[in-house]
Amino acid sequence: MFAVFKIALRALRRNILRSFLTMLGIIVGISAVIVGVSMGAGAKAEVDKRIASMGNNLLTVMSGNMTRGGVRGGFGMAPNLTPGDYEAIRKEVSSITAISPEARVQSQIAAGNQNSFVQVSGVSAEYLTARSWGLRSGDNFTEVDVRNANKVCLIGATTAKTLFGENIDPVGQVVRIKNAPFTIVGWLEAKGSGSFGQDQDDVVLLPYTAVMKKLSGDTKFRSFSVQAESPGSVPDVQAQLTSLLRQRHQIADGKDDDFMVRTQQETSDFFNANNRIMTIIISYFAGISLVVGGIGIMNIMLVSVTERTREIGIRLAVGARSRDVMRQFLTEAVMLSLMGGAMGIGTGFWLAPMLTKIAQFPTLISNSSVIMAFTVSAIIGIVFGFFPALKAARLDPIDALRYE
Repeated sequence: MFAVFKIALRALRRNILRSFLTMLGIIVGISAVIVGVSMGAGAKAEVDKRIASMGNNLLTVMSGNMTRGGVRGGFGMAPNLTPGDYEAIRKEVSSITAISPEARVQSQIAAGNQNSFVQVSGVSAEYLTARSWGLRSGDNFTEVDVRNANKVCLIGATTAKTLFGENIDPVGQVVRIKNAPFTIVGWLEAKGSGSFGQDQDDVVLLPYTAVMKKLSGDTKFRSFSVQAESPGSVPDVQAQLTSLLRQRHQIADGKDDDFMVRTQQETSDFFNANNRIMTIIISYFAGISLVVGGIGIMNIMLVSVTERTREIGIRLAVGARSRDVMRQFLTEAVMLSLMGGAMGIGTGFWLAPMLTKIAQFPTLISNSSVIMAFTVSAIIGIVFGFFPALKAARLDPIDALRYE
């Protein structure tokens, strides 16, 4: 067997440039497979990371889906979740550890001679628990602050940096929101980008009663954040929330909900669907390149059979069997394909980090993609090398010896 590989290497070295050009299609195809799979895996990991940053076992109840004047609004556009809904969920839905309503308003916030236009969110004292959000310094506001609509707030890392500078503790400072003074009682830990790419740290959190009474004038909520006790209880909590809100909103059987209950897994699946489509498209074009590379291997091996016809005739004349000749040429084809695959893997390992560095696109190379690349390379060598090897094995020794 070692002799077969030795002869195959000698044959490939006879024309190094031709061998390299033959492998080029395989190199391009395999590197495209590595990069495509790593892009899909990297994008999925990034999406999962951002969604996980929102909290553990989190369910989001979004209001909306209303129809007014023949125009249908999307989820979250029309607040229709009431304080009564909030209290009913707290009392009647089991297996939850925290729930917080959310009332939002975009507003300018000022401190000293600095100001910033940020999202002001009105939440309950359980919001940080529901979102698994820690404090860098200070304390959370309390249920008493919520009941009394006290003018206290929590400030995000980005907003704090904008108003007070780098690494300056803002706790105890006073900010003005719509000319109303609010005292900062807590400095939130940095969370980074959210699932939609927004900066989660560019935010100010107030008691929802303060937002509704002093800033927005709203009487209904846009959403609820609900944390289930465990991952296994999420489907049950989702079913309870849907049933309770349909009952409270008097939605008849067969009618559409005027709200949505979305889990983190559903959010992850929603965003990863686009990543899967991208991976499929890249893999499709990589597959075309691999087929072209395989055809190139078949073409060159057919040329090689023609060029070495007398050599084949001599081998058959001195006792070589047809299967020995077939094994020889099939080995050469597989070696061409595997060497192209190895170079393609190396190219893919180089291109993927370059893509992350230059285009800021997350990539993640997995062992499975490397194994798949080697397997595909071997299959291409066998499939596209079989016909030339079969043609060489079927040559008549007498005609081969006479060939000029």
